[in-house]
Amino acid sequence: MNSREGEITVELRQLQTLVAIADHGSFSAAAKALVTVQSNVSAHLARLEKQLGAQLVERATGNLTDEGELVVARARRILHELEDIDGDIHSLGQSPTGECRLGSIGTTARWLIPPMLLGLERTHPGVRVTLLEGATSSLLPRVIAGEIDAAIVHLPVAGAGLQVTQMFSEELLLIAPPGHPLAGRESVSLAELSEHPIIQPPPGTPQRRIVDRTAASAGVAMRSLAEIDGVRLMASLVFDGFGAAIVPASVVPAWLTGTFVRIAVPELPRRTVGWVQRERPRPNRATFAVRDMALDVISRHGPRQPGVTLSADGTAAGTAATSGGRTAARRPGNGGKPRV
Repeated sequence: MNSREGEITVELRQLQTLVAIADHGSFSAAAKALVTVQSNVSAHLARLEKQLGAQLVERATGNLTDEGELVVARARRILHELEDIDGDIHSLGQSPTGECRLGSIGTTARWLIPPMLLGLERTHPGVRVTLLEGATSSLLPRVIAGEIDAAIVHLPVAGAGLQVTQMFSEELLLIAPPGHPLAGRESVSLAELSEHPIIQPPPGTPQRRIVDRTAASAGVAMRSLAEIDGVRLMASLVFDGFGAAIVPASVVPAWLTGTFVRIAVPELPRRTVGWVQRERPRPNRATFAVRDMALDVISRHGPRQPGVTLSADGTAAGTAATSGGRTAARRPGNGGKPRV
């Protein structure tokens, strides 16, 4: 089709070609992946660049230009939305099919994801899950940008157009190596803890905000020995004897043993973990199937996790809230060092 003046007409095969070049690193590899010839790849890319008025790929290296990086990011979202449309339409009245791109904080993923995947395999074999592990601070922007469909993160979160479902809460406690000055204590106050530098998440992260607000209410401030954006890495540093850290209970379940001690900090509130997705565009049916299975697994396996609390009736805390504040209740259908 010829474009009218001021109008850009882009074909899907042109976007598919650009994404293939980005994924496979060369025109020849992209042609092989697309089951076509290299001359077609070159022609599709050339027409796309002409339509957009920008060079998207460096011909000498096959690397994307800055403009190419921007276009590829949007092209991936467009192609994923088309896959969602196909999956939703063809699975109407049947078991959902399609892909869910899910992010999860590692502490929850360790005990939630294995039974969730097994449950999906039994009940929704047509659903595929691509899992990305990361910190809340890295996962949330990817949900907002549409790079992933949903994420299991530490609440609260902020962002326009987000829908949040609370899943469970868990205790925050101090873990320390045996040689730490507080290692012999069963519990410690924030005032006492403030006298010792600890490993902390960076400022602005959800857990750091909780600890900082609680400490401020007690009239003290925590001192940082190091700032690490990753709870499992924080725990690993404790196990290596680097220092003490406040972590969620699921990082150090009761069966985990090694060169560390658990110390209660009674003043700290519980950490809340939840499911986050964009309100629009609406996630595909596969993503909703994954969410429902995750809530079901939590209702069955959550009570087995020390320090994890569900809602009063023993189910996963399925309270959904939008970023605008509206809420609605929802019932969810190695050398002595521990591994984290």
